[in-house]
Amino acid sequence: MDDEPSARFEAVYRETYGRLTAYAVRRCDSPQDAADVVAEVFTVAWRRVHELPAGDEAVLWLYGVARNVVANHRRGEVRRQARSARLDAELADLYEDSPDSGLELSAIGEAFRSLPDDDRELLSLVAWEGLGRAEIATALGLSRNAVRIRLHRARRRFSRALAEAGVHRTSQSRLTPSGRSL
Repeated sequence: MDDEPSARFEAVYRETYGRLTAYAVRRCDSPQDAADVVAEVFTVAWRRVHELPAGDEAVLWLYGVARNVVANHRRGEVRRQARSARLDAELADLYEDSPDSGLELSAIGEAFRSLPDDDRELLSLVAWEGLGRAEIATALGLSRNAVRIRLHRARRRFSRALAEAGVHRTSQSRLTPSGRSL
């Protein structure tokens, strides 16, 4: 392994880490997002260490990379929020319309967001992507039986969260718009 690129990267990292972290913190909604941005910036810098300019130009180049990473992060966040809104709407369609359906929609979204990440991912793969158990097993690298068990538990936790939120299922609420059982 060539020590020169490694040493060069380490020097640039030490010199610019604080400045790039401050840059990211000022532009991100949370410290975790800022940490992700900084990590991605230095990942790009490592992959492209031979393109990294010398001297003071390196920090300017990294600011350009950081600007692109922040923009990509924001676009991803907008997409995630849009998917979440779509899922909230799809879940609301599964439940009876009532005078307080706006409140129910909010309660459904809150109940969904209260679930563990793994449960939300499984339910989203069924509802949004229309995947079956075998497809989910392949996508997540799990056995079909593990998916069946985890999906059953996720559905049960979601049902419990909905009941606690005062949202009651209708007889039509078992199928997603894709025809797959949620």
